[in-house]
Amino acid sequence: MKDMFNIAGKKVIVTGATRGLGRGMAEGFMEAGCEVVAIGTKERGTEGHPGALDIRDFYTEKGYKCHGLAANLSTLESGEETFRKALAILGGEVDVIVVAHGIQRRHPSNEFPANDWHDVIGTNLDSVFGLARPAADFFVKKAQADGVVPITNGPKKCYGKIILIASMCTWFGGKTVPAYAAAKGGVAQLAKGMSNDLFGYGINVNALAPGYMDTDMNTALTDPKNPRFMELTNRIPAHRWGTGDDMKGPALFLASDASNYLGGAIIPVDGGYLVM
Repeated sequence: MKDMFNIAGKKVIVTGATRGLGRGMAEGFMEAGCEVVAIGTKERGTEGHPGALDIRDFYTEKGYKCHGLAANLSTLESGEETFRKALAILGGEVDVIVVAHGIQRRHPSNEFPANDWHDVIGTNLDSVFGLARPAADFFVKKAQADGVVPITNGPKKCYGKIILIASMCTWFGGKTVPAYAAAKGGVAQLAKGMSNDLFGYGINVNALAPGYMDTDMNTALTDPKNPRFMELTNRIPAHRWGTGDDMKGPALFLASDASNYLGGAIIPVDGGYLVM
C-alpha cells in the first residue's frame, strides 16, 4: 500500500507554479521527492510575486530538485514549445504534467471585450491543450515501445499522468466571467476526451476542480467589503476558502499508482461547496 502512493523520484512539469494553487502543488511534489520544472510567466519577479528562477532558487536552497522555466502560455503553439523546453530540462523524461496556469478577466457578459475573450480562451484552454497534446504523444510512444496495443494488449502499468485544472465554473457559469467559464467547461471535456483516447495506453488524464480559493486570481472576491465574499463563505461547509496546500494531496494522488484506474474524472477540491 505504501508503494501505491509513493511518487518519489518522478519527474514532474507544473505550470502556474510560481504562485497560488500551482505553487502549492509544485511544492507538494517536491516534498514527496519529485524533480519538478516550475513554470511561470517571468524569470524574476517582484517581492511577493516570484518568478520561475526565484522559485527554483528558493526550493533548491531547501534541498529540493527544482528547475525554473519562464514561458508566455497564451496559445496552443506556446504550450507545445514550453513542453519541449521543460522535457529537455528533465533530460528527455517526464512522468507527470500538471497544467495549472490561468488568467481571469471580469466584465458583464454583454460588455465582455473581444480581446479579453481571446486572452482568456488562449491561455486557459488553447495553451492547455498545447501542453497536454505533446505530453500525451510522449507517453503513448513510451507505451508503444513497451508493446502496448489498446484493446488487444491492454497496459499492465501506467505510462504517464496528465492532470488538468478545472474549476467550479466547470459546472456553474459564475458572474462576469463568461470566458473563464467557457474555458473551464472546455478543460473538463478535454480531460474526458483525452482520457478516452489514451487510457488504453496506460495514460491517466484527470482534472482537479478547485472551489473558492484564497489566491491572487480571487482578490476581487476575497475583499470582506464585497457582499459576495460572505455569501460564498457561508455556503462552503468547510467554513473557509481553500489554499494551495489543499491541492497537494489530490494532486499527489492523481500522480500516484493509487489512481491508475481513474480516467476522465473531474474531482472537486472545494470544501464541500459543490454539494451544499
